[in-house]
Amino acid sequence: MSIEPEFLDRLAGLERALRHRTGSRRQGEQRSPNVGEGLTFSDYRRYTPGDDVRLIDWRVYARTDEHFIKQYEAERDLTVHVLLDTSASMDFGTGESNKFEFGARVGLAFAYFAAADHDSFRFATIGTDSERLDRGRSTRGELLRLVDALNGVDPDGRTDVFDALASYARTIRSRSLVVVVSDFLDDPDAVEDGLAALGDSSILLVHLVAPEERDPDVSGDTVFEDPETDATQRAYFAGSTAEGYRERLDAHLDEISDRARRLRAEHVVVDTGADFFEAFADVWTAQVAGAADDIRRV
Repeated sequence: MSIEPEFLDRLAGLERALRHRTGSRRQGEQRSPNVGEGLTFSDYRRYTPGDDVRLIDWRVYARTDEHFIKQYEAERDLTVHVLLDTSASMDFGTGESNKFEFGARVGLAFAYFAAADHDSFRFATIGTDSERLDRGRSTRGELLRLVDALNGVDPDGRTDVFDALASYARTIRSRSLVVVVSDFLDDPDAVEDGLAALGDSSILLVHLVAPEERDPDVSGDTVFEDPETDATQRAYFAGSTAEGYRERLDAHLDEISDRARRLRAEHVVVDTGADFFEAFADVWTAQVAGAADDIRRV
């Protein structure tokens, strides 16, 4: 995998654009009308349109004739948990449409946005179990370390969504948004049971589908292999067989969506062949901004 550290710089630009689009405010600005109450001063940054003008330091302005914003170490009472599927089926698709690489970028973007909102993030991989990658620090330095860690991951093995999510659920200690990034090639019952194990957390499923999955570039007599079990099946892939495959894929996507809806979880299907930043902007704007604001209002 080849995610460059510059990816985080592009996320910074996207975060500013989306914050302006949604009219959102950082958590430290939302929590109290007395800005900074109960918070610890951290640093300054230049004012950008959309920032709360109450945070401008006018004494600094008098000295420099420039507007700077006071930044605070805000209370982090929302934790964003990113759970990224690393099973063998995620190693599918070419280039940036590879499901695991696209999913890793999605996970990093959620972590970046959490830190930008003064929220905590946690980052773990899931397969038959869960494994934490972060060290409990919601900083840019930690994000850079995660880039290196993810670049060294080789998707392998099978998925057991229930065991992985149930295992991770035991580590959740606070009000949380859990983002599960996966192709969800598992039994829908197991997916539903795994989501139920996450309890009262707000949940978002980012369901990855590669272009080659929707329209396999094969025809005629073909041997298909399950990357997680090495099982094979021979079929003549054309006409009604190809159409039946697409119908079953759509039915599976709908079934996962239905199971998520039962548990009041959000479910969004993402085409890994799409431009990443456009796809993530759509997910964030439509699904996450409102959900995260609802959590803060509880």
